[in-house]
Amino acid sequence: MQDLQYNIQQNNSTDIRFEALFNSASIGIIVVDAQGIIVMANDFANHQFLYQNNSMVGEVLEKLIPTRFHHKHVGDRNQYLNKPKARGMGIGMTLSALRKDGSEFPVEISLGHFNTNGIQYAIAYIVDITRRQENEAQILKQQSEMELVNEEMKMLNANLEKTVQERTNELQKILNELENSKEELTKSLEKEKVVNDLKSRFVSMASHEFRTPLSTVLSSIALLAKYTTTDDQPKRDKHIERIKSSVKTLTDILNEFLSLGKIEEGKVEVKSELFNVNEFIDGLIYEMSVLLKPGQEIKYDHKGNTEVYTDSSLLKHVLINLLSNAIKFSPNNAFIYIETKVDSDTTTFRITDQGMGIPSADQVHLFERFFRATNATNIQGTGLGLHIVGRYVEILNGIISYHSELEKGSTFTIVVPTKFKNDFD
Repeated sequence: MQDLQYNIQQNNSTDIRFEALFNSASIGIIVVDAQGIIVMANDFANHQFLYQNNSMVGEVLEKLIPTRFHHKHVGDRNQYLNKPKARGMGIGMTLSALRKDGSEFPVEISLGHFNTNGIQYAIAYIVDITRRQENEAQILKQQSEMELVNEEMKMLNANLEKTVQERTNELQKILNELENSKEELTKSLEKEKVVNDLKSRFVSMASHEFRTPLSTVLSSIALLAKYTTTDDQPKRDKHIERIKSSVKTLTDILNEFLSLGKIEEGKVEVKSELFNVNEFIDGLIYEMSVLLKPGQEIKYDHKGNTEVYTDSSLLKHVLINLLSNAIKFSPNNAFIYIETKVDSDTTTFRITDQGMGIPSADQVHLFERFFRATNATNIQGTGLGLHIVGRYVEILNGIISYHSELEKGSTFTIVVPTKFKNDFD
């Protein structure tokens, strides 16, 4: 130990810098000699192991290790000092350390070594990972709870679909019977009343069948509250609301990750088909209308031929994503415009909104994975949507371009190759 300290203290400047670095470190640092005796320990290490006034120095290293590991550690320590090599943090080894009071705590350790005056030393950098393990355990617990909720919802959805199908079949049977006796029903007000009554009963029945499983879902989610104390009631209520609103978000995120995974694995296949672009866009507008904010309206204009040949499924995913963004980032009472144009070589799709726009500094990163514009951090999203859009357009042999100004809105333009029906005759 004296030789080591002498080498470190050969000049006062080196000593001051060494002391500042050694004792100001925010992890434990211990130096041992070839016999496993602790020759130096920084202040953080003494605090970690509950030793006062640097009283750790002079102790054998195994005193910091639980007794059950001593027999193995002595051999490992001697083997390391005979053939030392650097070992970094994060190699998947979680070890146990022993404080002076006999309590244990989990640690990660990286090792280094040096030789001075022919004496071999080992230096250990020690990090207490107790808090990290607690956080990881909590995350795993929450993930497990969410998986149970998702499984319950899947079962409820399956039961709901089955019930709705059964009730739909019953209604269809009733409607068929009523259709067969249409002439008689039109002559009788009483029979018309029966028809209306049957419709009302079906609506009431369907409403009940929807409400029951939804109530069960809410009850299942409420069971998560049992993991908190009574004093935490406000927090418990807050987290329950978050879980309920997050279920849909998690589903959307999962779908985006699945899409991204298929793209990255090269499993996305183009399945082109001939379809009417007007009917295709009208269907999208109808589907997206449920997401419109108060006063928002989608306007559509088309020019040129109406039939194109491409993968309508991939194209639908692209346009739904762009329309969703236009709706989400536009204010109430705003217009969203869809334009399509089919000519001899290309088919163009253009979506324009009156939303918040994209900062010019962010636009260069727009199609990168997980990127979100700086003015959209308070709006829900994963940052994957436009990346997937760009990849899908690429798979369709198309190109995508955009123009955006802050507070004036954005325009996205997609151009894909055009093929007509006579191209396949």
